Amino acid sequence: FRIEHVSRFRSAKETREALNAFEEGKVDILIGTHRLLSRDVRPKDLGLLIVDEEQRFGVKQKELLRQLRLRVDVLSLSATPIPRTLQMSLAGLRDISVIETPPEGRRPVKTYVGEYDEELVRRSIERELARKGQAFFLHNRVDTIDETAERVRAMCPSARVMVAHGQMEEKKLEQVMLGFLRGEADVLVCTTIIESGLDIASANTLIVERADDLGLAQLYQIRGRVGRSAERAYAYLLYPSAAVLTEEAGARLATLSDYTELGSGFKIAMRDLEIRGAGNLLGDDQSGHVAAVGFELYVSMLDDAVAALAGDSADEAPEPVRVDLPVDAYVPGNYVPYEAAKIEIHRRVAGAKEIADLILLREELEDRFGPVPGPLDNLIRVQDARIKLGRAGARRVDFAGGRLSVTPVELDSRRVKLLRELIPEAVYESGRSTVRVRVPEDSAERFPVVVTAAEAILEAVTSPDPG
Repeated sequence: FRIEHVSRFRSAKETREALNAFEEGKVDILIGTHRLLSRDVRPKDLGLLIVDEEQRFGVKQKELLRQLRLRVDVLSLSATPIPRTLQMSLAGLRDISVIETPPEGRRPVKTYVGEYDEELVRRSIERELARKGQAFFLHNRVDTIDETAERVRAMCPSARVMVAHGQMEEKKLEQVMLGFLRGEADVLVCTTIIESGLDIASANTLIVERADDLGLAQLYQIRGRVGRSAERAYAYLLYPSAAVLTEEAGARLATLSDYTELGSGFKIAMRDLEIRGAGNLLGDDQSGHVAAVGFELYVSMLDDAVAALAGDSADEAPEPVRVDLPVDAYVPGNYVPYEAAKIEIHRRVAGAKEIADLILLREELEDRFGPVPGPLDNLIRVQDARIKLGRAGARRVDFAGGRLSVTPVELDSRRVKLLRELIPEAVYESGRSTVRVRVPEDSAERFPVVVTAAEAILEAVTSPDPG
């Protein structure tokens, strides 16, 4: 494979040559920053687009990337997906895979969240220097970053301090970063430029000044700059005082304090989804709540819109009937330990409109996780009953006076007779197109009766007419 890259660290001539070769098909893989969004990037035959650190791109930027070729496979990578992207996955618009196993030998980063204390900062830097390590001091204001570097030098006179930020001239920034990588400095005073792409095993202390000004995913990414070896790493997320801390900033910092274990990025992204909302999935807002219509209705409307745009007619598969049963029906945590997989299973069960989908899902679960436990079996059987009642033409299921009522169900005399053969206690009211079946008061005993009734009603409705 021939691999090229484009970024602001390459000269105009080198970039032009790489792009020309890419357009002619001589370059197999082109790696680049936002520079790939420029109009002069014209691939010959693009087949795969990989977006690393996907949370750093806006919606319009990602769509521009996709317009490089309309039909192209896209793989987005992120430790902390933004709320909009995460909700697109949970709603079924995108497939999602979660890597929860950390590299061998890694240890969780010890995280301290609290008010800024100069003595704490000094001790943390000196402890890192004592074990021959390096530290990041994050100050996210370019205009005062040099003053901050002087403050760090005054606190720790023995420390060698370098400064790095995005407004530096390219060559100088490159020299600073390579120098820090080679161990020519003990402390790097920097902005959020270190957020991604750095892998410095010897840097294991992180101090973030004004952590309350940074986003949740951003803080998680920055915390990931330390702890990239077997050494214990420390992260200090500091804010000026509790008085200036907003409720939302407090929630963000509390989340990072709660989730310190390795591979917790997905849980943090889920918390970010709760804090900021899912955004506008069909627009370009990447966060925001849907309080006006309610979350379930919003997802239902979205499903209908997606199905309509995809050309799937709602009439092809009858909508499953709503059935409210007081029965334990969920995915147990000891059966599926991964949060993402549990959400995906719930989504697939609730979204199933064909009995074959549930059969395939059950086989897949038994293959991946072992025999299906009772609560999950109930969840699948409830959906199975909903699908069968929907296919029988029913739109409403009620429980009253110890009876199950299913409406409307159209049965002629032959099919009524067949239904009574299957369920002797069944009563059919032709004037109301309603089937009534006596059910036990006990919810545990009621559940199998409802499942049996759904099967019998569907069999009666779909029985073929005699020759």
